[in-house]
Amino acid sequence: MASSLPPRSSYLKKENAGTARREMGLKVAPRRNVLSAINNGEANGGAPSAPADGGGAEAAPVVEFGGREDVERLLAEKMKGKSKNDFKGRNEQMSDYIKKLRACIRWYMELEDGYLAEQEKLRSTLDAENSRHTELEAQLSNAIEELKAANLDLTRRCESLEETLNREKSEKLIAVESYEKEKQERESAERSRDVLTVELERATHDAKRFSEQLKMVQDTNKRLQEYNTSLQQYNSNLQADASKSGETISKLQKEKSAMMETMAALRECHNSMSSQLESSRASQQEAIRVKEELRKEVECRRAESKQVRDDRDHAVAQLNSLNIELATCKEQFGRASKECECMSTKVSALEETCNTQQEQIQTLQKQLAVATDKLKLADVTAIEAMTGYEEQKEKIKYLEDRLAHAESQIVEGDELRKKLHNTILELKGNIRVFCRVRPLLRFDGDSNGPEGASISFPTSVESAGRAIDLMNQGQKLSFSYDKVFDHNASQEDVFVEISQLVQSALDGYKVCIFAYGQTGSGKTYTMMGKSGIDQKGIIPRSLEQIFKTSQSLESQGWKYSMQASMLEIYNESIRDLLAPGRPNSFDMTTSKQYTIKHDSHGNTTVSDLTIIDVFSIADVTNLLEKASHSRSVGKTQMNEQSSRSHFVFTLKISGSNENTGQHVQGVLNLIDLAGSERLAKSGSTGDRLKETQSINKSLSALSDVIFAIGKGDDHVPFRNSKLTYLLQPCLGGDSKTLMFVNISPEASSVGETICSLRFASRVNACEIGIPRRQTQARPFDSRLSYGFQQY
Repeated sequence: MASSLPPRSSYLKKENAGTARREMGLKVAPRRNVLSAINNGEANGGAPSAPADGGGAEAAPVVEFGGREDVERLLAEKMKGKSKNDFKGRNEQMSDYIKKLRACIRWYMELEDGYLAEQEKLRSTLDAENSRHTELEAQLSNAIEELKAANLDLTRRCESLEETLNREKSEKLIAVESYEKEKQERESAERSRDVLTVELERATHDAKRFSEQLKMVQDTNKRLQEYNTSLQQYNSNLQADASKSGETISKLQKEKSAMMETMAALRECHNSMSSQLESSRASQQEAIRVKEELRKEVECRRAESKQVRDDRDHAVAQLNSLNIELATCKEQFGRASKECECMSTKVSALEETCNTQQEQIQTLQKQLAVATDKLKLADVTAIEAMTGYEEQKEKIKYLEDRLAHAESQIVEGDELRKKLHNTILELKGNIRVFCRVRPLLRFDGDSNGPEGASISFPTSVESAGRAIDLMNQGQKLSFSYDKVFDHNASQEDVFVEISQLVQSALDGYKVCIFAYGQTGSGKTYTMMGKSGIDQKGIIPRSLEQIFKTSQSLESQGWKYSMQASMLEIYNESIRDLLAPGRPNSFDMTTSKQYTIKHDSHGNTTVSDLTIIDVFSIADVTNLLEKASHSRSVGKTQMNEQSSRSHFVFTLKISGSNENTGQHVQGVLNLIDLAGSERLAKSGSTGDRLKETQSINKSLSALSDVIFAIGKGDDHVPFRNSKLTYLLQPCLGGDSKTLMFVNISPEASSVGETICSLRFASRVNACEIGIPRRQTQARPFDSRLSYGFQQY
């Protein structure tokens, strides 16, 4: 029942949801004391509960359910100490337990009621959202129709604009033909020819520059036409000014003649007025003389005389005004004469200018004819340049087709390379074995004792670099493997032989490389190495090759992402070496329980294991340093820095090619196994004894698995050890596995050396997937049963 309960986090979420519903005004039934009535009933012998007083029975404790922990506590409740024959007591306890279970069920029902109410509310909200979504869809459909109509209108406008543009282009062409009669066309044509010559050399930019040059020619012709039009307008203006000046002169002459006639009339009027004045004076004298005679008529004569005087004054005033007007006319006549002379000068200058401009127009027409001829020549050159451009364009298209074909051939070649590479490795064997002999160290002493072992390497053509001979107590033991490295082999020599396997990981295969051997035989040096370029081990060199190759493949469209994880198997327990805040000491009470899982595709995962994305070799180097500080290392009589656990480095590689749509998933496992050792020689006690037993047990399980695979048994005991279960995908299918057997040249280690070499021979004889090539390993004899049980 406990496994069917929801997790506590779900209860907490539901309680928070109930609190939120109460804040929003929803009716949520509060939790009730569902066991109070039952407990009170039990205290009163099954009768209804009464108020508690001094004489009543003591009420049963109130039970409330606050979450999953209370329910689990109820389910984990055990029967108290009752004898097996006390059926009544046991029955009462079962009745109490059943009542509590019923109360628990009621509590669940109340929670379910609250959830149903919340579900109804969510359904109503969903219906409202659906209706709103429907309205939005209708609005969107209307908007789409409007956009379609607008798009159709814009399309029609675009077509009309295109027609207008075509008409304008035709008009521009006509204008270009007319503009060919200007002077500056020659210079623009020369510039166009130079630009076209340059563009012919640069075929990719020819069309653009030619269009710009044509636009420049059009602008120049337009400016010339405007200048010609302005000249014509200026000439017409000059002619109009000349005609106006002639008309003005004729008008002035007419005005002059009119003024002369007016002056003659004024002179005649003045003469008449003078004669009248003289006659009036004579009349006055005659009046004086006849004064006496005309005294009677004095009155009227005085009036007449006064009138005459007034007329005389008026005539004098008119005469003065006429004199003033005459002077003004004389001044105007003088100014008109000067203006006439000036206009005459201007007319003559304009006539000279017109003659000069006519000559310039004739000169320009001649130059325009020359420019027209040159422009025709430039058109011929442009046509030739366009022809060259088209040829270059076709050539570029041909080169692009060849480039696309070459790229497709590169992709096909890469696929073929991967297939051939994988075929070569399969022919060599999906499980391969390399042997490496550690150099003799200063503190090792003599490698050959009186009854010691002597290691030699055959030099025959068939066995050179692939066989090793061991003399033990006068008996010669010969072993052959895929590759044998003597004590003079460098780290670079070792990595060259395994670099093809590292490439297989990038090609999408599962690759596993592990080092096996007794403690102190150089496994960690082979895998990890030391500081310094020449001392790097397999792990850093493999990572350098992977990152370098992945970067070189980016030009072909490949993009890779990589994830790294590191763990150790210590005393049959998995420890995460990259866990944040991980202490150096291992505490069984606080460590996580990691689980190994295999899926149907052969991929292996470890639960809760830290996986980190890496982007460069520096990232992995930092992780390796962190893992090396966290790894379990101890001191024994055989090795001062003995690895007490199996170290497993895993790099998951994911690659994709956007150009070809290819995807690859590869895994690279690099494993440094703990060294095998004899208890008698290592002198291990306490924790070191337990570590030694655990190491030998896991290595013995690895031997059993290899032996079962070699015999073709239906059942392979992978689950006998965490190590073998973790390596299960690497020991089957199309996985590539390489085993490094490291041996020590010391005479005191001859037993462990023989055991390691025999185990390596057993691995070398296994066939996984496609059958491997015929090995030169010697047949197994009864001594192969010599295993790890003797440790």
